[in-house]
Amino acid sequence: MPADKNVTNNSANMGTTETPLGMWLLVALVVGSILGSGIFGLPQNMATGAGAAAILLSWLITGAGMLSLALLYQMLALRKPALDNGIYAYAREMSGDYVGFNSAWGYWVSAWIGNVGYLVAAFGALGYFFPVFGEGNTAAAIVGASVLLWTVHALVLNGIRGAVVLNAVVTLAKVIPLLIFIVLVAIAFNLDTFTFVFWGEVKLGSMLTQVKTTMLVTVWVFIGIEGASVYSSRAKRRSDVGRATVIGFVITLLLLMSVSLLSLGILSQPILATLKNPSMAGVLEHVVGRWGAILIYAGLIISVGGGFLAWTLLAAESLFSPANDGVMPKKLARQSARHVPANAMWITSGMTQVFLIVTLYSKASYLALISLSTAMILLPYLFSAIYGLRLTWPRQGSAAPLRLRDLSITVIATLYCSWLLYAAGPKYLLLSALLYAPGAVFFIFAKREQKKPVFIGVETAVFVIFILLAIVAGYLLAVGKLNL
Repeated sequence: MPADKNVTNNSANMGTTETPLGMWLLVALVVGSILGSGIFGLPQNMATGAGAAAILLSWLITGAGMLSLALLYQMLALRKPALDNGIYAYAREMSGDYVGFNSAWGYWVSAWIGNVGYLVAAFGALGYFFPVFGEGNTAAAIVGASVLLWTVHALVLNGIRGAVVLNAVVTLAKVIPLLIFIVLVAIAFNLDTFTFVFWGEVKLGSMLTQVKTTMLVTVWVFIGIEGASVYSSRAKRRSDVGRATVIGFVITLLLLMSVSLLSLGILSQPILATLKNPSMAGVLEHVVGRWGAILIYAGLIISVGGGFLAWTLLAAESLFSPANDGVMPKKLARQSARHVPANAMWITSGMTQVFLIVTLYSKASYLALISLSTAMILLPYLFSAIYGLRLTWPRQGSAAPLRLRDLSITVIATLYCSWLLYAAGPKYLLLSALLYAPGAVFFIFAKREQKKPVFIGVETAVFVIFILLAIVAGYLLAVGKLNL
């Protein structure tokens, strides 16, 4: 088993850095990036298209699939300690610079679109107290969201470690209302309500159809499982990356399943499906009255602030590491005096601001934003899984028992990621292609900076496929057959 990668190795990769991050700060980064706005809307978001039986099955599939991804990142962190920012580095190691670039690009776009979703959710929650914010996509909400965006931007520019420590404090604060919700709802749980239309109403379709409708939601609430891996270059010990990933997964799985399944014992699926988001507020209000709704709205605002901070950190890092390797323009590798990837931060915050304005005019809903954000991250997840599969295939690896265990993990992870692409459906895959294709401009610029060939071998074919899919998506958007 490879030895831990120490601070000296990290510094060799990145130059002088701040004090490295210990395991519990990495755990907080994982939990903080997973627990954002998604969990607060989970009861309604899942009940919209699925009955209790399908929701149970969805959690079994998601639990097994996401556990395999958590174990995959743990295994790869130990087997390949020299590869920093795993979600990008594993794809690059597998298939070259352009595939690695697209993994980083997709992850980055997913991060800032998800941040737009966070801001819409936060100001939608504030709309409960101040109607001027509406559903989070009014003019007043966009102005407020912009102020918050640039405040967090300034905070992160002040130092990565300080921002990560603050994220840990906020993560602890946002878990408290979730635990209060779980305890109170568990006490009031009614089995008859849970089993009412257990298999779902006829209009919801077959069990397979119901399960498919929940997939983008369940993946959205778990995005961030790779958070420690993205920050691997700043970890105190390489083994902490894997441990933090698994610990963070277990904590969040228990919280997510509890919120989703216990809510079905308070309000039946047809009623849950009609609740306004954050639907946890409606569920707890039904149990204890209005103060329960106020608690959840306050918890959501705190949670979204922490999630937004965590994802701002991850987004900037996902540009910084590839830029160090010459896969992104070299200006994105510039660090400030406080060791913050400043240029990566500016472009991330800038794109978030642009999409906030787009949201104002398109009135894009929170659910549409999170679905698009989720679709963008499916390819990076799949690339990691396939790389793990290649690494653990019987021709390679270590002792047979360890190889068999790792091979099983990577097979499940690969099947799960493939299933997610199928479940996402053509709409979000086409929209994601429309966002992947322009990234080639950055890649071409980076290659020309180094005076190297742009596309090598099959990379040309990958580029052409993205361009063709983007053209199709653009046409369908123009004629009104595709929309956000």
